[in-house]
Amino acid sequence: MKRLTAQVAAFTPGARLLMANQFAINLGFYMLMPYLADHLAHGLGLAAWAVGLVLGVRNLSQQGMFLVGGTLADRFGCKPMILAGCALRTVAFVLLGLGSSLPALVAASALTGLAGALFNPAVRAYLAAEAGEEQRVAAFAAFNVFYQAGIFVGPLAGLALLAWDFRLVCAVSAAIFGVLALLQARALPSRPLAARGAEPAWRAVAGDWRAIAANRPFLLFATAMTGSYVLAFQVYLALPMRARELFGDRAGLVTGVVFAVSALAGVTGQLRLTRWAKRHLPGARAIVWGLALMGAAFLPLLPGPYGGTAGRAAGVVALAACAALLAWGGALLYPFEMDTVVRLAGEQRVATHYGAYNTVSGVAISLGNLAVGALFDAGVAWLPWLTLAATGLLCAAAMAGLHRGGHLTPRPAVVAAAG
Repeated sequence: MKRLTAQVAAFTPGARLLMANQFAINLGFYMLMPYLADHLAHGLGLAAWAVGLVLGVRNLSQQGMFLVGGTLADRFGCKPMILAGCALRTVAFVLLGLGSSLPALVAASALTGLAGALFNPAVRAYLAAEAGEEQRVAAFAAFNVFYQAGIFVGPLAGLALLAWDFRLVCAVSAAIFGVLALLQARALPSRPLAARGAEPAWRAVAGDWRAIAANRPFLLFATAMTGSYVLAFQVYLALPMRARELFGDRAGLVTGVVFAVSALAGVTGQLRLTRWAKRHLPGARAIVWGLALMGAAFLPLLPGPYGGTAGRAAGVVALAACAALLAWGGALLYPFEMDTVVRLAGEQRVATHYGAYNTVSGVAISLGNLAVGALFDAGVAWLPWLTLAATGLLCAAAMAGLHRGGHLTPRPAVVAAAG
């Protein structure tokens, strides 16, 4: 904690505020979202298809609007998009608490996703600019500690509030985002916007998107990194499915432990791993090793010879080991990944690049989850875990190949066009 405090103190006030805000953003989000499906199904009595619709709309609106959110941040400033996102999420969570009809819930879910699409690229672009090239990796490492801490504390806070009522959870979550909007409106400095020509806005935006589509190093990097997001998401999909196989209706407690292990591993390991990587691994190699570690995380879940009580105990250990290794692999690569996006963007249109990057990742998660579900349906016990492990190793090999081949170097033509 002392090391984190000292490191955070070295950043600008704006960067420090963004880190604290990210903790609060994840606190407010994760105190509500893990319990939303149960509220919809059992509290409101919605059919399973309706629950899936509400949850799916949130994911679709967020992933589908990331590029738009990033573009707006580059054109109108990161601060307005951060404020708009927090304000929208305040309204959305109030609607989730008060709404009981399907149209109201779908609208609230769509607003929740749109809010994330507005402030996520803006926060990262603002932090990258505040930190500067020298401190960017360290800033994203500290940022991820706050990010993971919010994921850890949020569900615990939500569980405590559920003892009273789900509407109280929504009210507290909404209040957190409302306070964040007010706090940032007063305390977050506005950053100067890049100079723009006199051409119409739609034409300038189209030009920005064409420049990203022509930025081959960025596209190759984004494609190679999609596997990391598919693997990281398995904490929400494959690991709970494995817990259900082992413990049936009592899987909820094991899943909670898995979440806690994942968040704690990320919080406690992030700064140590980043310091070690900066000493021993160039940025691209840290990403390669992080991807390989994320793939190897699934090897403990390959079927073993145990059964009965011993098998369930071994299963819990394997789930915890997988969660910890996934978190450590993600922590190892994350600061260097965020820094690479900025470099490949030529330090121009950074929010738009982050938006495009998140959109690619979101599509990969959706397709990856469909594939993982199909692997489980195939009924071959070892197939999902071996495939997930191979995914991490293949992505690591692809990243290593891009690095060795010089394909992760920003092209001067792209950088010049971005000016």
